[in-house]
Amino acid sequence: MSGCRAERKEFKSMDLFCEKYNEKVDGENARCNHPKEYCKFRTACIIYFMGDGMDSSDSEVVTDKEDGMPTLQFDKGNGLLPAIVQDHETKEVLMLAYINDLAWQETLKTGKAHFWSRSRNKLWLKGETSGHLQFIKKILVDCDADTVIYQVEQLGGAACHTGHRSCFFRQVSEEGFEIFDEPVFDPGEVYKK
Repeated sequence: MSGCRAERKEFKSMDLFCEKYNEKVDGENARCNHPKEYCKFRTACIIYFMGDGMDSSDSEVVTDKEDGMPTLQFDKGNGLLPAIVQDHETKEVLMLAYINDLAWQETLKTGKAHFWSRSRNKLWLKGETSGHLQFIKKILVDCDADTVIYQVEQLGGAACHTGHRSCFFRQVSEEGFEIFDEPVFDPGEVYKK
């Protein structure tokens, strides 16, 4: 993958280099200097913190692929890892889905959130049917490289297939599940076959 490539400088962080603007940013201050502009390479500019160098029995050092992108630990989750999706501005949690290596690579390549549909057993581009796409603004990787957070721009105002902005539109109350949010769209109209 051309575009941004990560170079290991120290154990704690990696430097980033943006070929679009010919800029190098050190790992301690890693952030896009042009966040309001569209860039097909933006998902390659992952801020990835390796940890504090302390060994842990269940932690593994993340290896880099040939193109310089971090490798996730898909073997820990039998090929699937959780991907938490947040609104990039408000940090509201919109959904949780799962990714495999194919979904990860497609997300990095296209800048659009891809997942692995467990119910359909196939690659899933979020918004492919509804038009409510998720454009990646930033990707965060946890310390064990087995969970990611996609911070996204949510098109269409709704992430949930039920028509709600967030999949988390219910809360637990004494009566059971209480709905606290109104749908943004009618799923019966949007998902007509």
